[in-house]
Amino acid sequence: MKSIAIVACSNPLSLSSGESNEKHFELLRNDGRNLLISKCIYEEKNRFSSSGKERAYELMKFFSNPDVTNIYDISGGDMANELLDYLDFEIIRKSQAVFWGYSDLTTVINAIYSQTGKSSVLYQIKNILHGEPDSLFKPKFEIIQGQGIEGTVVGGNIRCFLKLTGTKYFPDMNGKILLLESLGGRVPQMITYLSQLRSMGVFEKINGIILGTFTEMEKENCSPNMNELVQEFVGPNMPIAKTCEIGHARDSKAILIGKEIEIRNE
Repeated sequence: MKSIAIVACSNPLSLSSGESNEKHFELLRNDGRNLLISKCIYEEKNRFSSSGKERAYELMKFFSNPDVTNIYDISGGDMANELLDYLDFEIIRKSQAVFWGYSDLTTVINAIYSQTGKSSVLYQIKNILHGEPDSLFKPKFEIIQGQGIEGTVVGGNIRCFLKLTGTKYFPDMNGKILLLESLGGRVPQMITYLSQLRSMGVFEKINGIILGTFTEMEKENCSPNMNELVQEFVGPNMPIAKTCEIGHARDSKAILIGKEIEIRNE
């Protein structure tokens, strides 16, 4: 029987979230597929109750299962990169399973692409509790600089993406489209992250940038805003697209990391 799997590769979930998670699991069961759940979902005595090696083992168990078609990570936080050295990327490359996650799972998603060439989905599957948006994989974009964007998408949450700096898991940026979004952080934090990307030579290699939502900056009406900051860093010749439909909001849509995209203004 075709199966889907639930994992938590980043911070464990609180026990108090169990009831709402069960509602989510029931929705996933309603499509008739078998639901498999990691043993490392919830915290036990403390937030660090399962090790990175243990969480990686649970993830690899599902990548190794030929019946599993999709692996949904329902966590977020800080600790997903702890798994990376324990993953068997050859097994992942051969697996039919597609990994889904967002936020801190940016680390796992980009590592999968850099090590296997496989694409993964940047999306929080728990959002389906609030109703799956129409055209899940078709967020709306607006070109705010340049004539259009074309290339393979990498990136995701800007803070978490930069955790891969200096490791073998950081993707080759040549000709890529860099997606950036964030939950927290204001102008000083964004300047820090953009400065690091510039110092790494990323802006000299990529073909364009997609900006998703920057939740805290937008809530606080920060000035300069992220569009303006990025334009200051990359200059007038870098193609930039903006979407309000990729990020941490409940109505956010999905995008494939490691997949070609073409964006033109209609």
